Amino acid sequence: MVETTVAHPARAAARRSMDAVIRGAKDEWLALFADDAVVEDPVGPSMFDATGAGHRGKAAISAFWDKAIALAERFEFDIVDSFAAGSEVANVGTISAFLPGGVRIDTEGVFVYRVNDAGLITSLRAFWETDRAMATMRQA
Repeated sequence: MVETTVAHPARAAARRSMDAVIRGAKDEWLALFADDAVVEDPVGPSMFDATGAGHRGKAAISAFWDKAIALAERFEFDIVDSFAAGSEVANVGTISAFLPGGVRIDTEGVFVYRVNDAGLITSLRAFWETDRAMATMRQA
């Protein structure tokens, strides 16, 4: 992630979220979310969320992990810029997923985290395009 001298609660939560994903620490990742949090990854209807309404609450967010994050053997995050304002941060960068069989997919996007006063994530919205990500699929 781009280093900045400006500390921000949402930026810190985003870093903790990425770290938990990298380590495959599902329970730690879930603990970063408020009970009524919403994950939209990607925003709108997708293969992970047919209605586009988002994954609401910890049970739904846990199920999202199982069908999206757990499929990868590992992840790398390359955040090239980060903009914090109010209770949110928008991170710009690429998430690389390494899937079984040596397959790699790079997802470029904008990843927006909102936190509450306790620093828990209340909203994670990932703006990325499925077709663009799938076009990067290759042997790692």
